[in-house]
Amino acid sequence: MLEAVFLSPFKDMLGAPGFLVEVLIGGLAAGLMYSLVALGFVLIFKASGVFNFAQGVMVLFAALTLVGLMERGVPVVLGLLLTMVVMIALAFAIERVVLRPLVNQEYIILFMATIGLSFFLEGFGELLWGSNVKKLDVGIPDTSFMVRGVQVNKLEITAALTAAVLVTILAVFFQKTRIGRALRAVADDHEAALSIGIPLKTIWVVVWSVAGLVALVAGIMWGAKSGVQFSLSLIALKALPVLILGGFTSVPGAIVGGVIIGVGEKLGEVYWGPLVGGAIENWFAYVLALVFLLFRPQGLFGERIIERV
Repeated sequence: MLEAVFLSPFKDMLGAPGFLVEVLIGGLAAGLMYSLVALGFVLIFKASGVFNFAQGVMVLFAALTLVGLMERGVPVVLGLLLTMVVMIALAFAIERVVLRPLVNQEYIILFMATIGLSFFLEGFGELLWGSNVKKLDVGIPDTSFMVRGVQVNKLEITAALTAAVLVTILAVFFQKTRIGRALRAVADDHEAALSIGIPLKTIWVVVWSVAGLVALVAGIMWGAKSGVQFSLSLIALKALPVLILGGFTSVPGAIVGGVIIGVGEKLGEVYWGPLVGGAIENWFAYVLALVFLLFRPQGLFGERIIERV
């Protein structure tokens, strides 16, 4: 029995290499889409040291805003520009109303504030645009084509390329620009950053604006794939294992962690799922994250935290 469970899937992989490639491509695309959500978490964490529980709802809110504008006759390009303006305005509002009064407070207080923000945004989005499932069509076809006998989905390829471009831009932004270096300084110590003239309010507006734009991209990809619905906010739960694997402070780590989870859960579901009753996709990411917490809690690319006592 155990031999069948563990060895039979490998025989299936070798017996149908074309199908294996399709599964790998699907897992890679899913992982990169998880990474798009995780990037928003990394941005906020690098700037404030706080896990932004509202990032998943920001993905939902951005997608709801875009599809709501399009339903009212706004062209796609103009809708994208207006949604970007909305997400930047939201960043200004969050800094003014939520973050500014909590400067130098304990991180747990900021974390609880993001939980409250997530419930507010979810309710506000439902109030503005309704709660029914909406179809999002931004011109990216959810169709497939054949490449040497392998079926490839156009939407998944677009999402993969978009994630690759985003992570490259953000990596350069954090490592090569003055604002990126200021973000890292603010994350290390708010008071020290303020003492050397780094404008904390401006930095938070910038990083929340960028996180909002990343949320918009993730919302477009997930909304085009599965429709804009309130279950999109639950993607945040899958992004958490991605962060644990890659490291909460690493932009490339978010991509690597997403790919590991996406490919792993697809392989597990397709090849091992039928032998164990299925539903491997539902728990694979969390079990893998638990293993990492036991043996490498800082993640693959995270910084090891050393405190002198």
